[in-house]
Amino acid sequence: MTNRHPETTLDLSGLLCPLPVLKTRKVLEAMTSGSELVVLATDPMAAIDMPHFCNEQGHSLVEQSQTDKILKFRIKRK
Repeated sequence: MTNRHPETTLDLSGLLCPLPVLKTRKVLEAMTSGSELVVLATDPMAAIDMPHFCNEQGHSLVEQSQTDKILKFRIKRK
């Protein structure tokens, strides 16, 4: 059995840039290192902004996918 950190889901559907990144940053700041945050967004710009944010802040973008108009990002906090 692997020792996993807790996972949190943040639904940011309907919010436009820059709100998805700003709200993601705020939630990640409150999380412990190694925790994973699943972010759901509908703003097409999030597909560009979220990977850039993770790269700039040192978080790992574990997964990025899209189903219909919902973008899903799995981010592991540094």
